[in-house]
Amino acid sequence: MATNKKPASKSSSSSGSMTPWLGIAAIVILLDQLSKITITKLFRYGEEMYVTSYFNLVLAYNKGAAFSFLSNESGWQRYMFTGIGIAAAGYILWLLRKHSGQRLFCWALALILGGAIGNVIDRLMYGHVVDFLDFHWRGLGHFPAFNVADSAICVGAALFVLDELRRVNR
Repeated sequence: MATNKKPASKSSSSSGSMTPWLGIAAIVILLDQLSKITITKLFRYGEEMYVTSYFNLVLAYNKGAAFSFLSNESGWQRYMFTGIGIAAAGYILWLLRKHSGQRLFCWALALILGGAIGNVIDRLMYGHVVDFLDFHWRGLGHFPAFNVADSAICVGAALFVLDELRRVNR
């Protein structure tokens, strides 16, 4: 006698496809790389273009990490930060597969993944990360230049914190 058993349902944390999250990461990578290619074609290293009283476009290279951390080292940091970026991407892919049904968490991870891969591409191709967004405030000076990948990582980190706060409040 055949029974009509329903298959065991997956937990809500693992249901869903990774495809949308990989698509978001791919869009971040595409926007990041297109913006960097455009800037490197239009600007010479160090060249700035005034946009507003608090924002310039500038072609800058960062051989280090955030805020040019370790940028003045002999070159070993290129390989270390590339390795960290690749390892982080692998871990994020595992997390996305495991928790693909958690929307805000996966948005955060997808943005961070796209940003990490965008900067890894730069390190592999050029030996440095291309930065071009330059914010500054009178009396406070210039914030370190950054790029689309860095922005995606920061937004992803903020969404990650928001997701954790929501989870704690449940």
